[in-house]
Amino acid sequence: MRWVWFVAGWVAVAVGGIGVVVPGLPTTVFFIIAASCFARSSPRFERWVLNLPRVGPLVRDHRDGLGMPRRAKVWAVGMMVVFAGASALAAGHVALSLTIAGLAAIGAWYVISRVPTRERVLAAGVGDVAGGAPPA
Repeated sequence: MRWVWFVAGWVAVAVGGIGVVVPGLPTTVFFIIAASCFARSSPRFERWVLNLPRVGPLVRDHRDGLGMPRRAKVWAVGMMVVFAGASALAAGHVALSLTIAGLAAIGAWYVISRVPTRERVLAAGVGDVAGGAPPA
């Protein structure tokens, strides 16, 4: 089973790497998945993901329950609106356009309401970056 997790981790890294250069394809979520897979298969590559300069801090924040920085949330929702809007307009079929718009709306709702905002979590003083217990 260890090899399955290892291969899944590298698939997630590959898709996340593609997401770096392809607009609209998320990057961080695939590196979060990769870190999770490597945690079950290769501590060396888990550390590698966690120490990546641009993505590592976001993966660590996710693991620590800090969620996403406000700027990243705005960027993510903005990209969903732009790319889903363009896709819905280009779809050429009303039902498909409505499906695309509906799925984008669900995704945007999830990011806005269910994913914690890092600045809010830190301001509330809940937990710490090291993953400790909330203050008493």
